[in-house]
Amino acid sequence: MGFLTSWLEHHGYWVLYFALFLEMLALPLPGEVLMSYTGLLIFQGKLNWFLCIVTAGAGVCTGVTLSYWIGFRLGAPFFEKYGARVHFGPDKLDKISYWFQKYGNKVLTIAYFIPGVRHFTGYFSGVTRISFRKYALFAYIGAFIWVSVFISLGKVLGPKWEQYHHTMNRYLIYAGMIAAVIFIMVYLFRKNELRMKELLSTILEKGITNFHSMGKVKFIVLAAFALFAVFLTLMIGLIQDFLENEFTLFDEVTSYIIHEVFDPSWSEWMNRFALLGSYYVFIPLIVITCLGILIKGKDRMLELISFTMVIVGGEALDEGLRAFFHRIGPSSSSYLFPYTFPSEQTLISLTVCGFAAYLLVRHHANLLARIAATLLVILLCLLVGISRIFFDVQYPSDVIAGYIFGGAWLSLNVILLEVLRMLRKNGYA
Repeated sequence: MGFLTSWLEHHGYWVLYFALFLEMLALPLPGEVLMSYTGLLIFQGKLNWFLCIVTAGAGVCTGVTLSYWIGFRLGAPFFEKYGARVHFGPDKLDKISYWFQKYGNKVLTIAYFIPGVRHFTGYFSGVTRISFRKYALFAYIGAFIWVSVFISLGKVLGPKWEQYHHTMNRYLIYAGMIAAVIFIMVYLFRKNELRMKELLSTILEKGITNFHSMGKVKFIVLAAFALFAVFLTLMIGLIQDFLENEFTLFDEVTSYIIHEVFDPSWSEWMNRFALLGSYYVFIPLIVITCLGILIKGKDRMLELISFTMVIVGGEALDEGLRAFFHRIGPSSSSYLFPYTFPSEQTLISLTVCGFAAYLLVRHHANLLARIAATLLVILLCLLVGISRIFFDVQYPSDVIAGYIFGGAWLSLNVILLEVLRMLRKNGYA
């Protein structure tokens, strides 16, 4: 790696272009590390950020284009015969062929973040005869996203590149793999939507006998239960990491990046974002939601009681958790109640705003309104969390814990509401 970084310092853009070009042909070159180091040189003023992204993106695009046409011309028989010489033998060919034929160009955009996959997507696109126009669209977009993320990461880390880049690269790789799994799950669900709904309804009917409610309600309950299971699993991992004091590096790296991305000129905006996680926003939202329930709600009393439970129970849950974990925040020692794990603001924001949005999504037929409400809650919670880290009021792990505990509480209350709704409809309550 040392000689590559040395060449990069002396020859700049040419080394960046050819290194990424060769990596896309499956040569064992450290692309992420090289791009992160490029970001450091940009920070030092030795290279231009925009030109580096263009150069790196062009190198990747050239490499994946060439690998596509190699795969297209040579075909599967060649790789079955000679692939072992470049660590691309029959076994690996069969495994990746199965994976690639199943998911195809649908994951080309995020495949760059998955180790051992990005090097072969071009070859398999050619071998499986995917349309070059479709391949180029997804592959080129993914190329520029990939290089932009890692070069910008190095620029943001700046002088702390050596200290943090391995950790951040690992986080980004994990994020890419998670994104790929989610993408594949969504793709499979959309492709088999009717079959999946039938299966989910059947499973739910076995678990909730004597209920004859609508399939939509069954699906909501099962989806909420799946989310609850995910958040519960994350909670267990989070608590284990807390007890083993595993948050130090994550908090340090995340705080550093937030402060590099958002300099002091953002203070006024961050004050506004912080207000989004306060009762200046919650109280009007609670009033509007209650009025909406009374005017257009179904099972009005049940929904009002559930909303009250979300608010009061969420506040009690937060207070109890912070008292239990007893973790003092970065600048909270002078507070009467200085404990910050999990973040009160992110937990309450997600539960109150999330449940209000759920009621809107649950009863509103307009698809755009549903999407807008969901995205608005995600954006609001994200801005609240960033403001907490920006002002050094809470650790990043406090903010993440607020999201996870809040998500578990929110999904649990959605389950309870819909189960009680079914019980009432069928005369059991």
